Amino acid sequence: MLFLNDNPTLKISIQGHTNALGTDDYNLNLSQSRAKVVFDFLTEKGIDEKRLSYEGFGELKPIENNDTEIGKRKNRRVEFLILEE
Repeated sequence: MLFLNDNPTLKISIQGHTNALGTDDYNLNLSQSRAKVVFDFLTEKGIDEKRLSYEGFGELKPIENNDTEIGKRKNRRVEFLILEE
């Protein structure tokens, strides 16, 4: 949040992800909910919602293999993508 406050023209996309457990629909909804919680937190802390967007990708963009517990854990995440500086 400090980074966003220090860079008031920055626009970001909040991106939610899941591991491969569960159905595609469930994972998509879960990832969207994860991203929305972060969006809500930031707006409640005073970050202008016009600077933020959010979306969920479900299990479509893994960063690790889903065959291990460590891989599954790493795939359950929220990432920030800078859209505009």
